[in-house]
Amino acid sequence: MKLDSVEKILDYAMEKEEDAAQFYLTLAGKMDKEYMKKVFEGFAKEEKGHKAKIQAIKAGKLMLKAEKKVMDLKIGDHLVEVDLDADIDYQQALILAMKAEKAAYKLYSELASAVDDAGLKETLMALANEEAKHKLRFEIEYDDIILSEN
Repeated sequence: MKLDSVEKILDYAMEKEEDAAQFYLTLAGKMDKEYMKKVFEGFAKEEKGHKAKIQAIKAGKLMLKAEKKVMDLKIGDHLVEVDLDADIDYQQALILAMKAEKAAYKLYSELASAVDDAGLKETLMALANEEAKHKLRFEIEYDDIILSEN
């Protein structure tokens, strides 16, 4: 898909947010503990909220301000790939989630660098920062739950 207009960029971003919501619902369905299921269902809801924000931006009703850069613990950057199709445990689900959020951050950062409109650039960087916050939350959870057990 050639992203040669603001409208196409925003449509693509909405599609990716919908994909992310479905990804988290899939993860939720693979969890055997109720609290873990709720964590991923909550993230699915947040991704749907991102899609709604992008729809509002497209309609001209909302522009976001980029915040300061979010800390990156880089925990997920060095972990092995996990297959979503397999039976996965909470640790593997967290790895998948960290990697997905890193990819979403990268996507929004690249989209921001591809646009000339300063307001849209700032909005895309704000969305990138939201994805970085998600990754950080998963990294903290991984550090608290998984790494502290070892």
